[in-house]
Amino acid sequence: MAVEIDLSGRVVLVTGGTRGIGAGIAEVFLRAGAEVHVCGRRPPERMPEHAGRTARFASADVRDPEQVSALVDGIARESGRLDVLVNNAGGSPAADTASASIRFHHKVIELNLVAPLLVAQRALPLLADSSGSIVMISSVSARRPSPGTAAYGAAKAGLDNLTATLAQEFAPRVRVNSVTVGLVRAEDQPEHYGADADEMARVVPMGRLAEPADVGGACLFLASPLARHVTGSSVTVHGGGETSAYLTALRSEVDGGER
Repeated sequence: MAVEIDLSGRVVLVTGGTRGIGAGIAEVFLRAGAEVHVCGRRPPERMPEHAGRTARFASADVRDPEQVSALVDGIARESGRLDVLVNNAGGSPAADTASASIRFHHKVIELNLVAPLLVAQRALPLLADSSGSIVMISSVSARRPSPGTAAYGAAKAGLDNLTATLAQEFAPRVRVNSVTVGLVRAEDQPEHYGADADEMARVVPMGRLAEPADVGGACLFLASPLARHVTGSSVTVHGGGETSAYLTALRSEVDGGER
């Protein structure tokens, strides 16, 4: 028996929801019947849409308190409520940790850790009124060394702690969870990974990169009544992780006839 999640009548905000993983998340919520708002620093060429229904866009830099307040106030005026916040905006270009400026590291931490806290603070009154849900988009970089993106990995580790903390502070009115994301096939993937998708997929046990919709499905579950007693938790979407060097070496020995 198929389980369909219907969020008709619910209002969702996906930060950074105009491209890549964020757009995929927005489209999943649109398919579930929700009214979806997305934000970014500039309008996208293509808005997330499904079956003639399109996400609503607002220009906002989620690092700016005044712009975040205006964003949330605008949703309150347009939709009258907010049921789900997906804190997706984030990311980092690769940079040598030793030589990158402290301002660069500060900006990365601000976007990936401080901004989600800011948006959660501003959205809390609306979410509390609707007994809503917050989903943080975290990364496997929070759980392993992150060479080349040190500040990003550290910020995502902080985001995991923030998720668990807010889950306790905001309970019982608002649930707070996270989705921990691994390698994803998205429009900015070559820029981020520095390799083609087929090559990167070889290190994933499931044999492929995640699609943005895979991340969106995990967000949808956490935001739905199916997860009504789930808070302070994380769903990991990484296809089994990244194959360890040990397993690769072991397979090589077995295939070569060595024991």
